[in-house]
Amino acid sequence: MTRTRVIAALVMAPVAIAAILLLPTQWLAAVAALVLLAGLWEWLKLAGVDDSLARTVLVGLNLLLMVLLVWASRGTGGFSPVLFQITTLAGTLGWLLALLWLWRPGFTASHRPWTTAFKLAAGTLAVVPAWCALCLIHSDNFSALSASTALDASGHRWLLAALALVWAADSGAYFAGRHFGRHKLAPSISPNKTVEGAVGGLVAGVAVALAFGVFAGAATAQLPALALVAAAAVLASIVGDLVESLLKRQAGVKDSGTLIPGHGGVLDRIDGVLAALPVFAIGKDILGF
Repeated sequence: MTRTRVIAALVMAPVAIAAILLLPTQWLAAVAALVLLAGLWEWLKLAGVDDSLARTVLVGLNLLLMVLLVWASRGTGGFSPVLFQITTLAGTLGWLLALLWLWRPGFTASHRPWTTAFKLAAGTLAVVPAWCALCLIHSDNFSALSASTALDASGHRWLLAALALVWAADSGAYFAGRHFGRHKLAPSISPNKTVEGAVGGLVAGVAVALAFGVFAGAATAQLPALALVAAAAVLASIVGDLVESLLKRQAGVKDSGTLIPGHGGVLDRIDGVLAALPVFAIGKDILGF
């Protein structure tokens, strides 16, 4: 299984990095929408929507919402980031509220219509703001989405930094937890996660964010602000990971899907990204790096 995971990662990582650095934002937004909606498809399954037709309709409605956000952001003066920023902020607030869900996970344990509706709304609030945040970061507030604006690679590099910190945090948490883990982080939700692993992930994520931030063009004076935002994004990624673990536990499954060999489903790979991207985008916008 480990060999399969490594091979899959070696294939996926270069493709993802090349797409981030080389694709124009319009095309990356389309590719990202497909990936995130694939994750939403699995989220809906975990939420109890077993009927394929119903899931197709719900995924289609979320795609329509993305399209409407793009359409409503167009104007005579080019793209406006306002709607995307509002949606990203809503997603950030949603992940803060998710802490209450993790604190009292039992209120969605029963399979009732209202718990299913709650999980469906949570899925939209997880996926659509993450997509908006990805577009904002990659385009540097839509400068790269204007046909009259030359391609600016700084936004591409910032998105790579945002994703790399999540990947590094995930790996750091795994190795720190495996070697030093003693205290359970959330035993009723994910017994294998430890406080020591979370600390290791935080250190690794911030360190990688600083390195990639320099690559993206961050000045020395901006590094403390970047470290603060990176730390917040890593903590958010942990929340995203725990929320998906809760969904899987309540659904009685080990993985969200089987699409990626050795890695489970798409949602298993992007759970932390869904929470980290809105936090990183809002932090980057507020602190101005």
